[in-house]
Order: sequence, then C-alpha cells, then structure tokens
Amino acid sequence: MAAVGEWWRTVETERGLVCGVPGPAGDGAETATAGAPPVVAFRGLPYAASPVGGLRFAPPRPHEGWSGVKDAARPGPAVPQSPSRLERVMGPRTPDWNEDGCLNLNVWSPAEEPGAALPVLLWLHGGGFSSGSGGWDWYDGARLAALAGIVVVTANYRLGALGYLHLPEAGADNLGLRDQAAALRWVHANIAAFGGDPARITVGGQSAGAYAALALAVAPRTRGLVRRVVAQSGPWGLPPQDPADAAETAADFLGLLGVPGKVTGPGREDELLAELRGLPVERLLDAYDRLAADRALPGRVAPPMYPVRGGYGLPVAPQEAAAGGALGSARLLIGTVRDEMTAFLAFDERVRAFTRDDVLRVMREAAAGEFRTGGTDEAARTYDDLARLRPDAPPAALLTEAATGWMFRDGATRIAEHRAAQGTPAYVYRFDRGPDGGDGTLGATHCADLPFLFGTFDAYPDSPMLGRPGPEADRLARAFGGALGAFVATGSPNGPGLAEWRPYSCGPAPEVMYFG
Repeated sequence: MAAVGEWWRTVETERGLVCGVPGPAGDGAETATAGAPPVVAFRGLPYAASPVGGLRFAPPRPHEGWSGVKDAARPGPAVPQSPSRLERVMGPRTPDWNEDGCLNLNVWSPAEEPGAALPVLLWLHGGGFSSGSGGWDWYDGARLAALAGIVVVTANYRLGALGYLHLPEAGADNLGLRDQAAALRWVHANIAAFGGDPARITVGGQSAGAYAALALAVAPRTRGLVRRVVAQSGPWGLPPQDPADAAETAADFLGLLGVPGKVTGPGREDELLAELRGLPVERLLDAYDRLAADRALPGRVAPPMYPVRGGYGLPVAPQEAAAGGALGSARLLIGTVRDEMTAFLAFDERVRAFTRDDVLRVMREAAAGEFRTGGTDEAARTYDDLARLRPDAPPAALLTEAATGWMFRDGATRIAEHRAAQGTPAYVYRFDRGPDGGDGTLGATHCADLPFLFGTFDAYPDSPMLGRPGPEADRLARAFGGALGAFVATGSPNGPGLAEWRPYSCGPAPEVMYFG
C-alpha cells in the first residue's frame, strides 16, 4: 500500500497496480460517517478472466493481469441479466451489463496508515441467482467502511443460465458459486494491500447472497478462509436444486435455444459448448426469460436455475451443513425482515384473488417438507391458526405470512438454534421498518434493510420499499449498519452507542434484536 499525500490511492495487487479515488461520495454521506476517517474506493477490479469465448460456461480462470496503473474510479460492468422481478419494490436499474469484464469486485477501505490490518467484509448481492451487481450504488460500501472502520468488498458473480446451467459433464457446474469462491480467494490473497486483514474475513450477503455466504463458510474448499458470516434474508426454505431436476431444466433451456438433437449426447460435450459459446448472449437471456415465464406459478419464488445439490461447493444444503457443525467456530449474525414475501406476492393479481383452497394448494406444493409431517395436514392447520390470529386478513395475506415463515424466518431460527446448541451462539435480528407514507401493502419487505446497511438512501429514488426517509432513517442506519459492522470487526454486534444485543439462546425467551 502506497501513501500519496493525505490519501493513499495506488495499490499493488497480484495482477497489477490499481489507482483508487477518495470517498465517500453522494448525498447524505456526512450523516452516516460524521467524524469517521475518509475512505478510498477501488472499483471494477477484475478477480478472474472475462468469461467470454472459450471461458463462457467454464470455471473462472485467473485474470491475465495488466501493465501500468489501472484506473479504479468506476465500477465494472454487471453480469449479463434481464430486469429484476423486484423492480416494482426496489426501483428500476439502467442496464449496464457486459459479458466481457463482468467478473469484477469493488473495495472500500478507510484511509489508514500503511500497514493497517482492518477486518474485512466480502458482501454478495442478492437477486434470486438471476440479477444484481456488486457495483451498483445500492451497495456502495463507503459509508459502511467509514462507520465501522472495516474494509468492504462487493463482488459480481455469474447469474441465470450463465451461472447455473447444469451441464456437469461439460464442466458447467454451479459456476456462480465457483465465481464467489474465486472472489473470496482473491480477497484473501490481495486484501492486505488495501489495509485489510486476510485472517479476519467475514463473508456476508442478502437473499441469494446470504445463501452463498453460508455455502462458502461451510464448504470444505473455502471454509478455512471465513472467520464470520452475516446472512440477511436467506431463502432457507429453498432446498438446493435436485440434479435430475436441474438436468431437465437444462434440457428445456437447450430446447428453447434450438440446440438439442444437433449436439447433445454422450461424448459430444465439446460440440455442445462450442454451440453455446457461439450464440449472442442476448439469445441466452431471452431463452432464460422464456423458461422462467413457462415455469412461473402464483406464489412460487424459485428461479428456473439456482445452485444444484452435489455440485461444486454444495455437497448438501448450506443450512444442513451448518446444522451438522460445518461452521466450526465461525460466528454468525443472521436475520430477516418482517414481511419478506410481500415483495413477491403483493403485486400479483392472481395471488390477490386466491381462496383458502388456492393457498393450501400452494403451501402443500411449495413447502411440502414444512407442512407434511406426521401424517397430518399441517398446511390447513397453519392456515387456520393464522386466520384466527388475523380474522380480517384475506387469503393472500395469510399466504404471505406463512411463506415468510417457511421460506425465510423459520430457517433462520433453526440455524440459530443449531449454533446455540453447538456452543457458538448466533446473533439474530428482525428488521421491521416499512416505507414512510406507504399504504401498508409492502410493510418491511424483502430488501428493505439494504439502504440501512449501506446508508445509500440517495441510490433509491422513488423506491416503494424505502418511501421518504427522514431523520429517523439516518439514526436507524447508524444502529443497523453500526451493529453489523461491529460484528464484522469484533465478532459481536455490541459497541459504543449501540443497543445491547445478546446472542440467541434456545430457552423460553430467545434473544432477537428488532430494528425499526
């Protein structure tokens, strides 16, 4: 790390020199970081070679490097993707993807003296394994880095068919997870040059990113690099895709591309890959969109392609591995928002028209493992219990409440219970703040905590899930971001100016921290 005047900006990585820029920037930065040290941002750093040409549908390869000093002032391109299905909740994004150069990451580090060794957070974005980018201003890490005195890293990884098409015989095997593992290894190898401590890496994320963070922390090949885990709104009710189902999905996808019959079959993997690598990426995105539309069912949140059980990095479900003790001594902070499933169901007219029988059908099909136990109809019992608690709620609202439990909250609770039983208690939270001025439709919906972790309110103009943040939002951001940042720094979300937060226990009154 080289000091340049008041700011250090030029850093030497394994593949070449990079030049960062001072931060934070943007409206409201002073509020979240008053009195904190300035931050230097390094954006768009390649952690692997571009997955183009012969590297499309291949495991990530090391980047070839560059000569001179690489300008790291701006984010790199996102991974190719279609618009998110949560745009009506979070707000739209202008497409900024490019397959060439998409495997990049971003680093924000407080401008400390050379030789500093700060705790590190590698944070993985959500998006249903189908959308998102670590370079978007939603996830700008400058304020969090300054608030907590940590190094923040966000990373892209391949999505949709590019990341999760299941063709293991051709080497396409949980490529998105492989990318995340490559990003973690890059951080471990290079973060000291940015003032970070490679022995104190927390892997965190939200939604699909939380699922991936826990997977990295329990997988045999990567768990030794992870000190702590932050898991926000992980879809724990979504089991890994069954290999047979993933193979069927891959066949349907190839059919939409017009590939089967020409080059599929044993011993023809190279021909198949050549065919797929020769197609414009737009055709792959279009086929994935059609596949998603064909498989869409009211109340169903699973994307067509996502991590496959038994594939790279996923011998079993990450929550199952954690229950078996694979987290070891790694500390865990885990939580949900109060009304997770409104993001997926509130605007679906088909769901709004549901009857009790419709809801029971969805519960039995989408969460059979939760509601078919002991030979009884647990779905009907759960529905009727909710109806007694909320007698004026329509069936759609009861489905939303039940699905929030089986997809998100119940799994987080079970993971925390296992950690407590293993002697390394987790810290558990629930985020309850809904949009100011809203009509109550969304409540504290999926992703509602993100602006408060990063303090990036200005990046969400007219976002329905955020509403109109006032002074109380700044205070909540300092409390939420401060607690999660303290956990990254020390293994405890407690610290000066923060509310006391005790670890989760399995007793009659388990500890849960409520925000907002």
